[in-house]
Amino acid sequence: MRIKRTTPRSGISRRTRLTAVSAGLVAAAAIAIPSANASDTATFSATELKSAGASVLEADVPGTAWAVDSKTNRLVVTVDSTVSQAEIAKIKEQAGANADALTIKRTPGKFTKLIQGGDAIYASSWRCSLGFNVQNSSGAQFFVTAGHCTDGAGTWYSNSGRTTVIGSTAGSSFPGNDYGIVRYSGSVSRPGTANGVDITRAATPAVGTTVIRDGSTTGTHSGRVTALNATVNYGGGDVVSGLIQTNVCAEPGDSGGPLYGSNGTAYGLTSGGSGNCSTGGTTFFQPVTEALSAYGVSVY
Repeated sequence: MRIKRTTPRSGISRRTRLTAVSAGLVAAAAIAIPSANASDTATFSATELKSAGASVLEADVPGTAWAVDSKTNRLVVTVDSTVSQAEIAKIKEQAGANADALTIKRTPGKFTKLIQGGDAIYASSWRCSLGFNVQNSSGAQFFVTAGHCTDGAGTWYSNSGRTTVIGSTAGSSFPGNDYGIVRYSGSVSRPGTANGVDITRAATPAVGTTVIRDGSTTGTHSGRVTALNATVNYGGGDVVSGLIQTNVCAEPGDSGGPLYGSNGTAYGLTSGGSGNCSTGGTTFFQPVTEALSAYGVSVY
């Protein structure tokens, strides 16, 4: 799921897709689906794995996410509850000679975007979470959040009544990427922290890294990184690549919130996933380093 906005954008199909995204983070315990053709001992080259990934993208099945598992040297394709056996067969058929490189895993629930360093922010008709406060070389201050939050958004507010303006969208990249930036204009506090943790640097985490996520719906939760450079097909043409995959839970309204380490390192912005914070889930994050580089800003 993409971590969704808590309320839909009206009258525009793009907003409808984002609403659907916000709807369902469901429990996500990955269950492997045996592959009759795959050999557990086979090895695959980087070229074969890249080709397999391109084939999954070409199959264009909503509710799928994929990333290379460096330990097993396979392309792990995670499919949500909306993906049928026929669609799984379509993916394998599209992969052709590289079908044995695929490991298919099913997760309950539906991949959706989640919309709301964790504080609630409000656009005209939806809610997301603030990611990290940042500044450019001139000292102008902004915050970064998810691109599916800033997509179509103008003015942002700090309260649900939408009376306290905090800024306006200055840039947005979605789909493909999932990051956006808002320039502060209101007189609100802008600490360089996430839930009290002083954020001093940004980096890309390694697989296995313990991470913390904040969001305005579910607060603070932790887990670990399970894959890098993951691609997710949220449906409706909304495909995002280069994501950090984790076993951290999230729910609608958590979108855009920060992923970071206890040492104050910023890692990512909440994009979407499947699951909830009662039974667990799978959540994907836009690497924050890409957003910082795109907009020429840094954490402080």
